[in-house]
Amino acid sequence: MQQEIIDWFETGGRDLPWRQPGFTPWGSLVSEFMLQQTPVARVIPKLDEFLTRWPTPAALAASPSGDAVRAWANLGYPRRALWLHACAVTITEKFNGQVPSNVDDLLSLPGVGPYTARAIAVFAFGGHEPVVDTNIRRVIARHNQGNADQGPPSTKRDLEAMAALLPTPDLSPAFNAGIMELGALICTARNPQCEICPIARTCAWKNAGYPEHVGPKKTVQKKYEGSDRQARGAVMKILREAHRTVSTSELNDCWPDKAQLGRAISGLLKDGLIELVADDSYQLPA
Repeated sequence: MQQEIIDWFETGGRDLPWRQPGFTPWGSLVSEFMLQQTPVARVIPKLDEFLTRWPTPAALAASPSGDAVRAWANLGYPRRALWLHACAVTITEKFNGQVPSNVDDLLSLPGVGPYTARAIAVFAFGGHEPVVDTNIRRVIARHNQGNADQGPPSTKRDLEAMAALLPTPDLSPAFNAGIMELGALICTARNPQCEICPIARTCAWKNAGYPEHVGPKKTVQKKYEGSDRQARGAVMKILREAHRTVSTSELNDCWPDKAQLGRAISGLLKDGLIELVADDSYQLPA
């Protein structure tokens, strides 16, 4: 299974910026933050803009956090921009401006969880660690466990399942990337392409006749249209584009449901994504 995935990845993997020789560990960290819950096609142009403006952690740390939030634009979940800025400050102050290479140090960075820490350790530094995302969990659930769906995540269980599959240290980065790519392109959630899958011959789910999933299913995200998240996005759009303080009356025009707008503003203030300034106006964090 491992070698079949690695061989397929050499020719079937996408040509992505973070897979290019010489791509920096800082670039890998930025890309991992951006790729959380955002499609690759939307990330690539913003990643290039971000790294051109802030090519090092020290460069971002020297800018106001609000600049990072503004540059985040429409990537969504803008708290990631605040966490990334906080990461840059911590790396600059605690790690001499160099992204750390081991998992424990990476986990000490703001906003970095088990997946992101291991992804950077493996993909930026060639570490021998199990990387687990939704795509990898799906491939393991189908190929090794015969389940149609990966079910709710469990960090301990999922890491153990992936660790058990890791090949030798020299091959584990390619295997981590390859199995992730296989889940993203071939072993997809809705339309798996078993006819061209490199490991279909040994897939327990396929060989069992594609049984329906039994057990708890992963949580389905609520729709965006009309949600509090969309209201938050409308407020953030006004503030990103204004390059000045924005009055409450201006914000009142950006969303029809005033109760929902109030919740959005309160939540953004609590998260540190906006600040209340004089004369009942708001701005991005300074």
